[in-house]
Amino acid sequence: MPRVYVYVVKYDFGFAPNPFHGTCTLACCMPVIRRGAKINDWIIGMGGRDLNATGRCIYAMQVTSAMTFDEYWNHEAYIRKRPRRNGSRVAMVGDNIYRHDPQGERWLQENSIHSRPDGSQDPLNTAHDVSEDRVLLSRNFIYFGRSAPVVPPDVIASVGYRNGRGHRVFSMEDSAVFLDWIIGQSDGEMNRVVGDPFQLRQGDRRFSREKNRLI
Repeated sequence: MPRVYVYVVKYDFGFAPNPFHGTCTLACCMPVIRRGAKINDWIIGMGGRDLNATGRCIYAMQVTSAMTFDEYWNHEAYIRKRPRRNGSRVAMVGDNIYRHDPQGERWLQENSIHSRPDGSQDPLNTAHDVSEDRVLLSRNFIYFGRSAPVVPPDVIASVGYRNGRGHRVFSMEDSAVFLDWIIGQSDGEMNRVVGDPFQLRQGDRRFSREKNRLI
């Protein structure tokens, strides 16, 4: 049976997840979820204190396919997800940033949110992201971003979820009320970006894993 993964979204640039260009992708961060989630599983990102969005649902995506980083990089449909740091706000936060060098020996990292301030490769972010060589993709998602609705207390209580570190995994049966409520917020229309990411205007910054903060 499919499962439901729930976690707190600490940063919401439109990078992880990246809900743009018709497909919601989780390519960076959350390697444990990327390792464990299977096709048809759901991933739900909740807001927390860092976004001043505790109790609000940032997004929900059903995993409809998965790829390696090299497959993702080379797939014609996802070239638009490669970041362009001198492009639009959406282009800046592209998450298609990893592939092997031509010899297949070393990971290359595109200039992105996870690179160093000068655009060069950040080894710590690279090691963390590629620790699971798997990109999750969804063509059945709803991304609320700044329009994230507040989840009613009784809906949260129905699944037994509380914000915390890491992630929680629930059965579809236990999550039925929660998922039905989220899908109901989209009026039945999926594959939608309802609002901009909370931090879209900060997409020109970098995340330093060494300092554990934006720089």
